[in-house]
Order: sequence, then C-alpha cells, then structure tokens
Amino acid sequence: MTLTIVIILVASYAGLCVVFYFTQHLFFFRPEILAHSFKYQYPFPFEELNFDTADGGRINAIHFKVPNSRGVIYYMKGNSRSIKGWGKFAKDFVSNGYDFFMMDYRGFGKSRGKRTQARLFDDAQMLYKWLLNHYPEDRIVVYGRSLGTGIAARIASWNRPRMLILDSPYRSFYRNSNRFGFILPLKWLLRYDLKTDEYLQTVSCPVHIIHGNKDMLISFRQSEELKALFPDKVFLHPIEGGHHNDLPEFPEFFELLYDILYVEPTKG
Repeated sequence: MTLTIVIILVASYAGLCVVFYFTQHLFFFRPEILAHSFKYQYPFPFEELNFDTADGGRINAIHFKVPNSRGVIYYMKGNSRSIKGWGKFAKDFVSNGYDFFMMDYRGFGKSRGKRTQARLFDDAQMLYKWLLNHYPEDRIVVYGRSLGTGIAARIASWNRPRMLILDSPYRSFYRNSNRFGFILPLKWLLRYDLKTDEYLQTVSCPVHIIHGNKDMLISFRQSEELKALFPDKVFLHPIEGGHHNDLPEFPEFFELLYDILYVEPTKG
C-alpha cells in the first residue's frame, strides 16, 4: 500500500509539472482580445498603427503626439487586458511634454501571432527600430511596468535610449515566480525567463526604479537587490505604503515622474 501511495504521489506531481509546462501562459498572461474593427477612444490625439512581423504575426500599437515634444515614452505594459485600457496612462506623459508609444503583445487586443519570449523581444525591438526612424535615440525613454519591466530592460540593453524606467520590477521572472510556485522545479519548467538583473549589466543609460514598498505581488526587496547590484546605475524611488496596482493613487508617484523626466535626480 505504501509503494502504491508513493507511485500515485510521484505520478500526480509529474502530471502537475506537465500541466503547468503546457498551460503556464494561462497563469502569466491575462489578455483582452479585441476585434480588428474596434475603435480606440482617448481624450488626446493619437494614431493607431499596425506592424507585420517576419513570421506572419501582427503587432497593434498606439502613438500619442504632442507639439514640440521632449521625446517619446516607449511603454511596455503589464500582463493583463489590452492597450484599450492601458492607453489611459498616456496622460501621465503627454502632460509632461512627451509623446507616448505603446504596443499590445501577441494575443492581446488586436495583436496576433504565437507568443514566445523570443518573439516578445523581437517584436519590441522591431518597434524600437521604428521609433529610431522618428526620434533621435537620446530622446527615447524606455518604460516598463510589472511584466513589461523585463522586456524593457532587454530592449534597453540592446540599444542606447536616454533612460530606462522600471515600474514595480522583478529581479528575474524565475525569482518572482518561485515565490508562488516553489513546489515546482521552475528552473526546468519556465518558458519565460526574463532576467532583469542580467540585462541591466549591459544597459548604458540611467535606470530609474519606482516601486511600492508594500507590493505583495512583486516584492520591493527585488528592486532593492537590483539597486545593490548596480549602485552607480540604478536610482531607486520607493513609494511608501504603495502596493502593486495603486501607485497612481499616490501624489508622490507623479512628483517622481516629473522629477525623473525633467530633472533626473541624484541617486537615491
């Protein structure tokens, strides 16, 4: 009976690992799918753009422009919904005199195609190159939010933008996922292994991190570790009492954005 129980437990654990491996996208991505005919509506002027990829995919994006802009914010969104809702964050940057550019990842909104980590990077880099045709590189600010922080760090490591802003970042996707899925051998199962700490090694621009110190989804400790790894490159800006999804409710958040985008304060 004991051997039978052991066999059942081992088989159940192996089955759990297999199920997780093939369905992990359901845990990490919560997309909102939009019809191609859907019309975006925002209070600021914008242009909707579509980019065809070499493998037959299509990336949908929105581009807000202001007169005499100081540059452009290239915004990598989080893991939920679509740019239908995320586009509202454009106001935080156009109000500071910046153009704003955001794409939907494959499988989100109107973007189509099979999603893999390599394709996420390739798509983001393709659109960065498009921005280079419209802006001097020293006027491009790469901004990542939550899941998008790893993608933003990867793109900044391949290029030379003016700065990189990471909003509630993880040290690595494995590091954060292991906090919740520690019973699984994630090192062998994860199909998304975004290593922000490794990417920052070759980032040449200033890196500003904004993170709530009460964040339960992506711990503030991970931002502290990134700061400790790169003390001369990383500027850490804690939001006291901030959680993962409520930073815009704090006036300090907008004060920090203003200071970073206009002043670039000394290391904190």
